[in-house]
Amino acid sequence: MKATFDGKSLRLGQEGISLYESGGYGRPEKGGLRLAPEEGLYLLWRNRIEVADHNFSGLLADLSGDAGFFRRYLVYRDLRERGYALQTGPHDFRVFRRGDRPGKGQSQYLVRVRAERDLVDFDAIVAEVATAGNMRKQYLIAAVDDEGELTYYEVKVNHLAEAGSEAGEGQAVGEAYGAVVLVRPADAPWLAAEGYGKLLDAGEILLSPVEALYLMDTGRLTLLRGGAPLSRETYYGIAADTDGELGEKAIVYADLRRRGCGPKTGYKFGHHFRVYTAGLQHSLLLAHAIPEGTALPMAAISRSVRLANSVKKKMLFACVHTDDIQYIEFARIKL
Repeated sequence: MKATFDGKSLRLGQEGISLYESGGYGRPEKGGLRLAPEEGLYLLWRNRIEVADHNFSGLLADLSGDAGFFRRYLVYRDLRERGYALQTGPHDFRVFRRGDRPGKGQSQYLVRVRAERDLVDFDAIVAEVATAGNMRKQYLIAAVDDEGELTYYEVKVNHLAEAGSEAGEGQAVGEAYGAVVLVRPADAPWLAAEGYGKLLDAGEILLSPVEALYLMDTGRLTLLRGGAPLSRETYYGIAADTDGELGEKAIVYADLRRRGCGPKTGYKFGHHFRVYTAGLQHSLLLAHAIPEGTALPMAAISRSVRLANSVKKKMLFACVHTDDIQYIEFARIKL
């Protein structure tokens, strides 16, 4: 069957309806079937249709004025070859369960296509994941590298358990040496028991700035400098001069503690925190705090997920908003 190309989409006559009925291609309209560019190029590649005045190379050339077209086509082709029916839509593609198709069955995935150097806007991701959840769909990112290889990531909001952990009753006094805070373990044995700090050879416990700030906020740590009281505001200013990410890190640390988790530095994994959950001696999560309005390259997210997978952990990006924190999980999946 022969299609015509109007510069934006392809159109088949009434005979094209069979493609919709058998494989879910296109959208029926009066007198025939309209194909999205990705559908038309795929069907031409598969020798299922002909296109007036165009071969495959010619049609691809005409469609390549859209810089993102070819990578969307690669994703469309890959999913079709894997046995999925799909339609174009506001999230690039709406993918149906195997065996289902448009007009017969329900879609399972909403797919957004990204190149390896594309920036991923986390505010937009949070909104799209929420939309997918309201539609009872799984939200996927299909990442396309420079060699046309595809990697699929499921993206979801990870609802960490609300453990309702209460601050303990122990009290400690620490001495601040710049951003460094030291506490004598004999004066606060509960610190180690609750997972705070690092015991030094000198017989003192070193608290990280986020630990010190949280303990001050919960009324469990009095901080001194040169024997005189040091306010939380003054200490925060000192510590923030050495860490430009301290604000969002402190917010996420406090939230994780309130949820009953035990966050510790994730520096050796390239992220802010490794996170222990109740009763476990090994961390199962990596968390990276990011402020509102953050966008990260897809390649950076890919590196984070691969590293987390290699050490058998989940990768969470903690998006700090003015009114809450949302933990966005990226996980590689096989379709």
